[in-house]
Amino acid sequence: MTDKIMAIVALATMIAFLGVVAWFVPDLDLILVIGLVSLLAIYDFWHTLRNGGKSGSS
Repeated sequence: MTDKIMAIVALATMIAFLGVVAWFVPDLDLILVIGLVSLLAIYDFWHTLRNGGKSGSS
């Protein structure tokens, strides 16, 4: 359970940091890359939680 809480805190911290970068450097290309990276991180987090931390395609 602690690993899930730490993962949520780490994901939230990363997104908050990238949000600050996007706020102070309002370039459209950078914002698109930050959005894509955030979505990929959220998807990976969700996929890992759903599979119980197992690696592989199933």
